[in-house]
Amino acid sequence: MKTQDFNNKKVMVFGWARSGKAAAKRLVALGSKVTVVNGGDFQEDSLYRQLLAEGVIFIAHDSPESLDASFAYLIKNPGIRYDTALVEKAQSLDIPVLSEVEVALSSFHGRLITVTGSNGKTTTTSLIRDMLIADGQSVITAGNIGTPVSEVVDDLSADDTLLLELSSFQLMGLPDIQPDIALITNIFANHLDYHGTRENYVAAKFQITKNQSSNQMLVLNADGQDTNSFAAKTRAQVMTFSRKTIGSISSTDGQDLIIDDNHLMALTAIKLVGPHNLENILAATTVAKLAGVGDQAIKQVLKIFGGVPHRLQYLFTNNGIQFYNDSKATDIEATQTALNSFEQPTIWLGGGLDRGDDLMRLLPNLKHVKVVIAFGETQQKIVALAREAHKPIITVLDAEHAVPVALQLAESGDVVLLSPAAASWDQYQSFEERGDKYVAELKKVLRL
Repeated sequence: MKTQDFNNKKVMVFGWARSGKAAAKRLVALGSKVTVVNGGDFQEDSLYRQLLAEGVIFIAHDSPESLDASFAYLIKNPGIRYDTALVEKAQSLDIPVLSEVEVALSSFHGRLITVTGSNGKTTTTSLIRDMLIADGQSVITAGNIGTPVSEVVDDLSADDTLLLELSSFQLMGLPDIQPDIALITNIFANHLDYHGTRENYVAAKFQITKNQSSNQMLVLNADGQDTNSFAAKTRAQVMTFSRKTIGSISSTDGQDLIIDDNHLMALTAIKLVGPHNLENILAATTVAKLAGVGDQAIKQVLKIFGGVPHRLQYLFTNNGIQFYNDSKATDIEATQTALNSFEQPTIWLGGGLDRGDDLMRLLPNLKHVKVVIAFGETQQKIVALAREAHKPIITVLDAEHAVPVALQLAESGDVVLLSPAAASWDQYQSFEERGDKYVAELKKVLRL
């Protein structure tokens, strides 16, 4: 894989969140002359003081005047848009705009597996990790899953596997990435406020395979609408998984998980629930097989893997009532998937930041919903949805206040499901905070 040379180069780091801190520290280790710019004051912690002592320049504003042609690179926090003045100036000066991941990969020479997609990235990445570990392989996960790559790259040897979850934001800053195995779980029209058009979003996802060669592998969802166009454009070997088509590396006949035409195990023996999780399982299993994982290791993981926090996560059963936390469902598609995962009577807790989505698209998915409890900015949209579906509707302040109401209404055999169909930022700092507070309130009220 072609890598950038950062030694003795002037590099500007834009943003002082976790990835910016990791990038600055890594660049100093690579011999760069680093300037960090931020939209506000810096927290003067131990890392700040360490980097200051090592000659890093800190600028507490993001004015484009701080950047000139003497800089070789701009390393941007993934959440910072490309239409900000500083980034636009870098592009006008032909300064490459990169991500922290690109910095870290310049020092890595082992096997690289990358995962992207609109939904299911974290669950699929976690499954792949656990399958590799169960097979006795050495693997470290990083990227969008929570840990900057720069924080782990020194712990890796050429014999290790680096498993990265990558967002479209990160991929736009990875011009040279060349994974040995790349996976695209699915493509929906996400983050259009950032990318502008679906075409731009799809192009960002394609970056994961753009530099792959014919001896590397791209894993695609055979059921996805962009699969054929991706397969036609890549130079990599294309492998597929499918919920519908027998003959892909991983598929299903509705009864069993099938790998390479062999019936590996019954779907009823798999702990994860929901059709979307079946898709995640098929994707992860395909990558695991390509990475040399044996069937027994795959079966072992699928029997015990209970999901990732906040992603249709099974919490517990109390008095015959099953409780699920799907706070990561920040879009309509994710909540459609969650609602379709249950045939039991379901008490649905939903609501959050109003980004203009048409929640009436959820109407066909309310078949098994017993009661709707709505909160947040989208509360009135959910009220209208429930009335259209002739479902009982109760409004509350937030996810925590929904808990005692749900417990009053739930009966043995029911499912209580938090699946907001909206981002959390109207009331919470993150979907994690929203989910954590929901779970904490459940445990408090139930005295668990």
